[in-house]
Amino acid sequence: MAAALIWIPLLSGLLTELGVTKAQQTILHPLVGRVFVHTLDHETFLRLPEHVAVPPTIPVTYQAHLQGHPDLPRWLRYTQRSPHHPGFLYGTPTPGDRGRQVIEVIAYNRDNFDTTRQRLVLLIGNPEGPLIPYQAEFLVRSHDVEEMLPSTFASRFLTALGGLWEPGDLQLLNITSALDRGGRVPLPIEGRKEGVYIKVGSASPFSTCLKMVASPDSHARCAQGQPPLLSCYDTLAPHFRVDWCNVSLAPARDFLTDALVTLLVPLLVALLLTLLLAYVMCCRREGRLKRDLATSDIQLVHHDTIRGNTEELRQMAASREVPRPLSTLPMFNIRTGERLPPQVDSAQVPLILDQH
Repeated sequence: MAAALIWIPLLSGLLTELGVTKAQQTILHPLVGRVFVHTLDHETFLRLPEHVAVPPTIPVTYQAHLQGHPDLPRWLRYTQRSPHHPGFLYGTPTPGDRGRQVIEVIAYNRDNFDTTRQRLVLLIGNPEGPLIPYQAEFLVRSHDVEEMLPSTFASRFLTALGGLWEPGDLQLLNITSALDRGGRVPLPIEGRKEGVYIKVGSASPFSTCLKMVASPDSHARCAQGQPPLLSCYDTLAPHFRVDWCNVSLAPARDFLTDALVTLLVPLLVALLLTLLLAYVMCCRREGRLKRDLATSDIQLVHHDTIRGNTEELRQMAASREVPRPLSTLPMFNIRTGERLPPQVDSAQVPLILDQH
């Protein structure tokens, strides 16, 4: 009975701990080719009673990494402006990242040094709906990346951009800080921002206004310090200050045509070369009859006579039986005409015999 009284509190504590661990695990569903943003709020990590707001003076920092690895996945990034601001995990997964990934997040309370852990289970899958072949990237110089990650600012940007694009469903594909693209850290002056690149896609084609602002003529004007060719009203201003000289468009490409060109062109070239070689080898040969007709009779008789005489000399040379010259025999004595017997060791015989 006493043992049961001891184990009951221990089991209750263990179950309570398991319940806390389960509550700290969150399942998320990022999509391939779509921007993923997860906010790390202080309220989620600080253990405060219910209906109690988190004081804004509590500083909290975060550390995130892939389970079993020291860093985050290549496609995922972390940012936090200051310990008094929320943190963000954001990025765009690629097809190679499809599957299950577990991110471990540790929150540090800088006041009491308390730590809280959270597991984010990312189930990365394919997006539904039509493909997005038309993509455009804009450089927004009036905001930092932390200001564009909340959903309210992103939705406001897409709504304002709808006035410059053909009607359709605009999708946010990627958000990148300008510092990650080689931008400079701005001076600590009010109103100076780092800048952020925003990539947007749609199934609808680009408008004439976007095509004109991204044309080579517009870039040439920007290189000369002149304003770009913006033929429509800037619906993004004044909330978003877009650098129209840094707009890039990625139109849809027909990969079937590229594949056919890649395969058919070498095959056609090989076929033409084969036909040309066959024509040269089979259809351009003169033949013996044509060659004989083009040769004079005197030259043919002369050639035939030389050939016949050559054959006759060869037959005579092969049929004659002439003894082998003595000078070619081994150890021939030019005076006596004698040859050494085969059993004699040639090494013991002097080169010059005694003369009698």
